[in-house]
Amino acid sequence: MAARLLKLSSLATAVFASSGFYFYNKQLDLSDLSVVRFGRAAATVMIPQPYCLPSYLLSQLSDLFVSFEEKPQGAASLAQVHKAVLHDGRTVALKIQHPKVQTQSSKDIMVMEVLLKAIHWLFPDFAFMWLVEEAKKNMPLELDFLNEGHNAEKVASMLAHFPFLKVPMIHWDLSTKRILTMEFIEGGQVNDKNYMKEHDINVNEISENLGKLYSEMIFVHGFVHCDPHPGNVLVRKCPQSKKMEIVLLDHGLYQALQPDFRLNYCRLWMSLIKGDMSGVERYSRRLGAGDLYPLFACVLTARSWDAVNAGISSVPVTHAEDVEIRTNAALYLPQISDLLNRVPRQMLLLLKTNDLLRGIETTLQTRAASSSFINMSRCCIRAMARSEAMNSLLSTSLKKRLFYLRISS
Repeated sequence: MAARLLKLSSLATAVFASSGFYFYNKQLDLSDLSVVRFGRAAATVMIPQPYCLPSYLLSQLSDLFVSFEEKPQGAASLAQVHKAVLHDGRTVALKIQHPKVQTQSSKDIMVMEVLLKAIHWLFPDFAFMWLVEEAKKNMPLELDFLNEGHNAEKVASMLAHFPFLKVPMIHWDLSTKRILTMEFIEGGQVNDKNYMKEHDINVNEISENLGKLYSEMIFVHGFVHCDPHPGNVLVRKCPQSKKMEIVLLDHGLYQALQPDFRLNYCRLWMSLIKGDMSGVERYSRRLGAGDLYPLFACVLTARSWDAVNAGISSVPVTHAEDVEIRTNAALYLPQISDLLNRVPRQMLLLLKTNDLLRGIETTLQTRAASSSFINMSRCCIRAMARSEAMNSLLSTSLKKRLFYLRISS
């Protein structure tokens, strides 16, 4: 249901706590790689509590809508969603910001900064001040619901060629910075296999199409929806066409990738897919990983060093590999701290996004399907070809200008 568009944690938590980071221990032989998941318990998730809307607001809302449900469809740390009906009969979802969230978020960030400084003082190897920096930068954006509405329209236009994507339409005349009114859409969470079975929705098709969406966002456009947890990704059968649709919700948190970063990221993934280890090292270093490039490769892929060497598209994910990841958790915190402080800040939300998507694939049991690598490869090739064409065009234009300058002098 539309209520599932709610975030389940504050941005400060979402930037880091939901992320899975996998890394490589340099002290081990390359054939004896330990990769671990880290970060789930690194910050405290706020427990969503619904609140009662003030009487003055209820009075105003009753004038705007034929009906308005006071009981929220769901609540989260930033806002809660209410269902309402417009005078023309259309059903909408109102995302209403908690009244004290702006003040409270500033206090939360301040407390986080004090705690992280204390941890760093006690344990100098652990330097996570980047978490505070990211929270300070992104929190104002998430608290501006007009920004969220613009992001929704941008991604809907950008990916309009995918008929299976549905982004709720924004009602701008009924939206403000703290209230976002949008189309109400029902559906099941992307990890709800029972819902898909009941509605005859193919999980492989869902996984493949979700991969297409994110490959296009990351590699081609460099504009990435960074919170694809299951509550923000619904699936349904379109009431009109009866075809499968993916409904993308909660557009408050996006990462815009710089062109050079995006292209190096493309080249790195192509190297990882093919098992081109010289390329893996080269582009990992360009992305700031330095001599921790083996760790970086495992962070991105959640695969063992052996699988990375062989090419992740040619080696299936095994239960033993997953067990290794779980059992070695939290053993190498200094290395991961070092890595996260090295890489560009725009990489941090991508790591979180990768982990959330991987979690969905694991639940649907479609992880490491060949179609996902094919889609990624196609998008990487398109992005690199587009860049080369642009560079060639610029080079030709520059040569023409130089020629005209010479003949006119």
